[in-house]
Amino acid sequence: MIKILHVEDDQDIREITQLSLALSPDIELIQCVTSEEALEATANLVPDLFLLDVMMPGMSGPELLAELRSRPHLRQVPAVFMTARVQRNEIQAFLEQGAMDVIAKPFDPVTLAERVMAMAEKGRSLKEQGKKSAS
Repeated sequence: MIKILHVEDDQDIREITQLSLALSPDIELIQCVTSEEALEATANLVPDLFLLDVMMPGMSGPELLAELRSRPHLRQVPAVFMTARVQRNEIQAFLEQGAMDVIAKPFDPVTLAERVMAMAEKGRSLKEQGKKSAS
């Protein structure tokens, strides 16, 4: 089972994401409306993947990711940004800010679960490689 923490302020996108990811029985989805909710939820939760909206009121997705990564138990959790801002230089900036991938909005609901699962698995593999290197 892969735990995904999805942070999105737009109700329609949350619903579409929930329906899309429900296509995979291997995904457990935890959804938050605000960055503050996400910070509270991760006090006792270590998801396998962060799926973060970029443009949110208050704390943006990149700012939230920086805050999440400041917490030792969340440092290695891979992150994917979801955004309509997909110019080449914007995507590069998101990757430099620590995202593993960027999903363009609007996204394909049929392939979202597969793409998210692949990113979570890639994140798990990188964690395992890191543990082996540290040994």
